[in-house]
This record gives sequence, structure tokens and C-alpha cells, in this order.
Amino acid sequence: MNKQPQTLIEAIRCFSDPDVCLNYMVQSRWPSGVTCPTCGSTEISFISTRRIWKCKSKHAKQQFSVKVGTIFEDSPIDLDKWLAAMWMIGNAKNGVSSYELSRAIDVTQKSAWFMLHRIRLAMQAETFDKIGGQVEVDETFIGGKARFMHKDKRTSKIKGRGSIGKTVVMGLLERHGPDGHSAVRTRVVANVRRNSLAPTIRQHVEDGSEVFTDALRSYSDLGTWYEHQVIDHAESYARGNVHTNGIENFWSLLKRAIRGTYVNVEPFHLFRYLDEESFRYNSRKAVDAERFERIASGVTGKRLTYRQLIGAATTPA
Repeated sequence: MNKQPQTLIEAIRCFSDPDVCLNYMVQSRWPSGVTCPTCGSTEISFISTRRIWKCKSKHAKQQFSVKVGTIFEDSPIDLDKWLAAMWMIGNAKNGVSSYELSRAIDVTQKSAWFMLHRIRLAMQAETFDKIGGQVEVDETFIGGKARFMHKDKRTSKIKGRGSIGKTVVMGLLERHGPDGHSAVRTRVVANVRRNSLAPTIRQHVEDGSEVFTDALRSYSDLGTWYEHQVIDHAESYARGNVHTNGIENFWSLLKRAIRGTYVNVEPFHLFRYLDEESFRYNSRKAVDAERFERIASGVTGKRLTYRQLIGAATTPA
């Protein structure tokens, strides 16, 4: 591919050629040359009529395509539609619904829904590095709004803060990260008690970091490991650099995407939507082509079957 596309229309035109799609994925996956995904051998031959390779070593699955060992594996959908879908969801400010994608690339809504979840898997950040410096920590509840519920259902579910029946999401925002921009990490947690929140913070935040939280009592012992500062929202929302406005801004973006585009997200799938919105936030300073390349670089080594997606298989994705 001579020129990297910079816009959606350029991407569609560029990837309308199957050979261009194949070459792009080969360069992204095997920059040093194609190797057998089963044995790692470079002694392979290309079968041009089928756009697949055959390993010269004797073993099972000698023949393989560029889709093997990626989120595309076993998908009958051509790469031109996959790459267009990756561009769309990676660069849409508020996400892309499965119905919209279905109409745009001419696949069924069920296939589009499956594709979007596979692409979210490619967006998933894979790092064991801890964050540090100044870190904002906050939690939110994802679920239906009381005013949209039937009166009987509202009476039974809405108690106190209205959190019953909702899913708890915890967010950590590192201010001015390695690239100079704030970045977030999100996790679904069981509840807002200390034994759920503290271990997540300990897992992801370096000891000695400055940690900013609200006045929730579950955070009261963070001073043991961190420089913990609290902002009481009953009094003010900021005191100098002590605030959680950054992570709360992320919550507004997340909920805008869920309510405006996806409308209803099952708790079982919520972590995938968190991966999508975290990717979008963390790459907000990149141009469209860079976001697309980041997704393309994350497709290898990940696989999600439909049975896993719907919870019919226990094997982890």
C-alpha cells in the first residue's frame, strides 16, 4: 500500500481491493516476513488463487490465512468490511451501533454486533505497568434511569442513591501520563465497599503516588500507601489541584455513548464497552489513521467466539 488512508472515504476506496487488504494485514502482523502461526517456520509457500499460505513443515493446520490467530479467525466476512468497521468504530466520537454498522457495510445486524465486540477486544489495553504521579479515582453506576422505569419497578429498585440493580464501574485517571496527556483505566467491580475498591487501586497504582478521591469512606485507608487527598463534593468540586473532574468528565463521555448510541448495555458485556470508551479517550489526541493502526496492531493473538460472547462457553476469550 503506497499511501496510508487518512479519512473514511479514502479507507473504503483503498481497502476495496482484496490484495491491498491482505498486504496491509500482512505488513501489520508480520513486518519481518510471514511465519507459520502453528510452528513459527518461515519455510512457507503462498497459494495466490486462495490468498493463503502453506507451511512446508509436517504438522496439523499446514495451510493458514492472515485471519488465523486474530479476531477475524473463522469469519466469512471479507477483510474490506472488517477494516471499514474498524475505521468506523475507532473514529466515531460516540460509538457505532450494530444497526448502523449493518447498514453501512451490508451485513446482518447480528454479524455487525459480533464484529463490534471482536473489535472491542482488539481495543483492549494489555499492560501490567502501573500508573503513577497524580491519579484521580472515582466510581459510577451504569444502569437504567429511574424516570424511564415503570412505577412498580422503580419502587422496588430505587433505594437511597438509586444504585440497586446497577453495575458499579471504577475508573482511574493518570494526569499527564508518559505522552503528556491524561489516560484512564476502568474496571467493573462488585460494589463500592473498601474490599472491592482498594485492591483494584493497589493493583494499578504505584505506591507513593498522589491519589485524589471524593469523600467516600471506602477510600479512607488509602493514606497507608499513597499521598491521599480528598475533595468533599458537599462543600466544593475543586480545591486547587485536588479534584476528580477529569475522571468525572470521562464518565459523562461513557454514559453519553451508552445512552445515545447503544441505549441498553447488559452488565455481562459492559467491560467491552469500557474498553472501547477507554481506547477512544486515551487516543483522543491521535488522528484517525493512527487510531486505526492501533486497532489493527491489536487484532493478533486474540480470539472471541460467538459462544464465548453470549456466555455459552466457559473458555476465556
